[in-house]
Amino acid sequence: MIRFVRGLAAFGAVACAIAVGLAAYAGHGVGGDSQMRLGIAAAFAFGHGLALLLLAPRAARMLARIASSTMALGLCLFSGSLVAAVFLGTATTFAPAGGLLLIASWVMLAIDAARD
Repeated sequence: MIRFVRGLAAFGAVACAIAVGLAAYAGHGVGGDSQMRLGIAAAFAFGHGLALLLLAPRAARMLARIASSTMALGLCLFSGSLVAAVFLGTATTFAPAGGLLLIASWVMLAIDAARD
């Protein structure tokens, strides 16, 4: 379990680092719709990456661990879909599923917190 928690926390820190790079590129490297997409991807990556970094070490119960894993997957799908649209020209097909997973992860975390 310790490896799992450390992995999620490390994933969160890496997501924050990538978010800074995406935000810089959005601000200086692209314009228009691409700038907007990268900016949104960066904001979500930073916010959820920071949440994972801080919440993963506290994920003692199974529900919190599932929620953290769901958050990481949702972040990959949501932000990844937006980034892929900019750099690869793909559709943002996976963004809605990623967003739903992010919402579900926060609801699970709320339930876990209320159980204390």
